[in-house]
Amino acid sequence: MIAVIQRVLKSYVEVDNKIVGEIGKGLNILLGIEKGDSPKDIEKLVNKIVNLRIFEDDKGKMNLSVIDIQGEVLVVSQFTLVANVKKGRRPSFENAENPQKARELYEEFINEIKKFVPTKTGIFAANMKVFILNDGPVTFIIDSKKL
Repeated sequence: MIAVIQRVLKSYVEVDNKIVGEIGKGLNILLGIEKGDSPKDIEKLVNKIVNLRIFEDDKGKMNLSVIDIQGEVLVVSQFTLVANVKKGRRPSFENAENPQKARELYEEFINEIKKFVPTKTGIFAANMKVFILNDGPVTFIIDSKKL
């Protein structure tokens, strides 16, 4: 499972010109689910994300987590994160989990992260427009297999 997390001042998702999920200060999470991912990957990834100290304290040092700042999270499914671009010019999505299982794991991820922080979402498998006001910019790529 791969997550691109961005520290944001604001982020929202539009589907068919309607905002379906919107947050203020917190984290925008783009989530890619690979074949073989499991609830164990969710547990590791959520634990890392909600406790990662990437928000500034009163001295300007990255020392606070999204929980510490009482921030919010916007989770957006993005299967393209697991693409293989090694051969040729067209990405291969052979590593992406099948849509039904990916949706189940995506929903489990959301349910787990909701236990820690207020969470909004995009719509799984929809054509979404994601608006991100990145703060910093501060962006991290986290792979559950490397935790």
